Formats: sequence, C-alpha cells, structure tokens
Amino acid sequence: IMSDPKSVVNRKVTTEAEQGVSGDSDETVKENPGRPGSSKMDAFTSMVESLGQTLKEVASESIRCSSPLKTLDLDGIAEYIKTKKPKNIIVMTGAGISTAAGIPDFRTPGSGLYSNLAEYDLEDPQDIFCMDFFRENPKPFFKLAKALFPKNIKPTPAHYFVRLLEKKGLLLRWFTQNIDSLELLVGVNKEKVMAAHGSHASSTCLKCKKKYDLAWITKHLEDPSKLVPYCEKADCDGVVKPDIIFFSEALPRDFFKRIVEDFPCCDLLIVMGTSLVVQPFASLVDEVDSEIPRLLINREPAGPFRGPIEGGRTTRSSKKALEACYGLGIKQSNRDVFHRGDCDDGVLALAEKLGWDEELEQMINQGPPTNLLL
Repeated sequence: IMSDPKSVVNRKVTTEAEQGVSGDSDETVKENPGRPGSSKMDAFTSMVESLGQTLKEVASESIRCSSPLKTLDLDGIAEYIKTKKPKNIIVMTGAGISTAAGIPDFRTPGSGLYSNLAEYDLEDPQDIFCMDFFRENPKPFFKLAKALFPKNIKPTPAHYFVRLLEKKGLLLRWFTQNIDSLELLVGVNKEKVMAAHGSHASSTCLKCKKKYDLAWITKHLEDPSKLVPYCEKADCDGVVKPDIIFFSEALPRDFFKRIVEDFPCCDLLIVMGTSLVVQPFASLVDEVDSEIPRLLINREPAGPFRGPIEGGRTTRSSKKALEACYGLGIKQSNRDVFHRGDCDDGVLALAEKLGWDEELEQMINQGPPTNLLL
C-alpha cells in the first residue's frame, strides 16, 4: 500500500530542513571557501529542488495507482467494460449525435442553425427559443422547425450503440439535450431516456392544453402549405407548440429527480456530440464519482475534457510557473478519455474493440424494431 503523500512530503521536508537549513549540519550551510557563491541560499535551493522532485514522484505514483483505466483511450474504455462489467452506464448526448441524420446543430459556424437565421431578422438568434417572443410571433420558430425535424430522419450508428448498451443490460439512463426524439425512434425504452430540453414527440395547445402526438405535428410540419399549427378543438384557436423547453420555461421535474437518483450509481459516463456549454446539462459530467471513468466522443474537446489549459482554469503561464517551482508535470484527469472525431466513427471503433461490431452492424441494418412514435 502506498504511503500517504502528505506524510511522504512532510518527512522529506523535515529531513531536508533538519540537515540543510536548521544548522544541524554546518558543512551544508556555511560558505565553502573552495566554492565561490556557496551559501545558505544554495542549501535552500537544493532543498526546494529535492522537495519538488519528491512531490513529482508522489503525484505520479498517486495517478498511476488510482486510475481506473489502464490506458486513457478507447482501448482503456473497452478493457474497463470487459473486466469491470459496468451495469449502470449513463450516456449524455447533444446535437452532434444527430447531424449525420441530417439534423443541423445550432453552433457550428457556417452550417449551424444560429448561423443561418438572417432571414428571420432577429436581434439575437436565440430569441427564436424565447417564450415571450414565440407568443408574439411563432412564425420564425415553425420555419426553423421544418429544418429541425426533416422528413424521414433515421437514427445514426451512435443512437444504435446506445440501444445496444440497453440490450446488454448496461444502460442506466440516456440524458439528451436533443429534441428530435431519435432516442425513442431507435427503439430505446422511453423510461431509459431523459430529454432535458423536452422533445417534439408530443405537443400542447398553449390555450386549452390539448395534447397532440408526434404523428399530428409531423404531418403539419411536412405540409408546405401550412406554417403555424393551430388547435383543432372546437372553439379554440390556440397555437400548438411542441413540448420543447424554451429559455424562459422550467426544465422537466423528472430531469432533476433523475440526476439525484442516477448519477451516484453511475459506473461509466459516455458523452457524445456536445459542446458542454448549455447549463445545467453541461455540469452533469461532474455529478459522477471522482473515480468513475468518463469518455467524450466529439469533434473538439469540451468541458473538463479540455484539460487544465483549454478549460481555462489554469493558464499556460501559471502551468509553467508551477512546473518551474515544484518540478511537477501537471497531468490531466486520470479517468477521462477524449476521442476526437465524429460520434458514429467513435462508437464503431469502440464496438469493434469490444467485439460488438457485428452485432451493432446487424442492428443498424435491421433498423428500428417498430415505428414507436408514429
């Protein structure tokens, strides 16, 4: 069993101080006539260097011993799944998981929805998801909805990978920022899915609260002659809004309930296709225990997966200063894996390392088990 790092450091400091600074060893601190410039400062400098080396060794040993992964890559994640057999995997996904299905994301420069809203003459592109703005003028949202919910969209390999986790009894919950309902369309049990921002699987009349299903709103959005859907109930002309959470609306109560119940049980966190900037969803990555492995599959690093420099918590200059003072090679998290690339490529690579590639390919070729939503 490794010694407590604090006791190791304390013993080292005490020893160095007693021998080099306190005066117990006069040869160390007195000037040596044969060495110009030798002084107590030399002894102090030597002690600091030695202390730094000790800290580096202790930190390195701690990281190596406590890491739940043998390697910080997909191989390490695959080996962890094979050997540790996690049964409570939580998956978190964002828009990047659905771009391959033909659904544009919001923030990608040039192609994201926010980059292509000039025709709507909005002061802020996000106004389109503001409830006050929607009540005043719902037309821009429903113009956008036709792009958000394209006809005949199909789940991607990344969606099928999560379904495969459920089939194998490994999926605890699928937390998603997406509103496209592809999590349900791929065949995952709706009880396993927590849509943090709602979805268009159902819609509600803002006036009489009558509910409409996905088939009804989909038919409306696919009709080029119609734009804003209105309630069909007698004596009601209310606007029917998909049950998507707008900025001024509260998140679903179940969302917070699931966080409290699920994350303490999580034994592996898989994050895909999200920039981890929208709160409170983004902060969920920090809700799992500090020893639980976390995997991000994304085109760019995000959130804590950026590391100390990209994450902004430790600047490049402060990192160098710490290394200079203490001799520490500051390491990134010992349980985080960032796999750069498209979500589909990432899950296909992971499935192959797990020996699940043929099963996943068969599932994709078969398609959704049924049209669950329609």
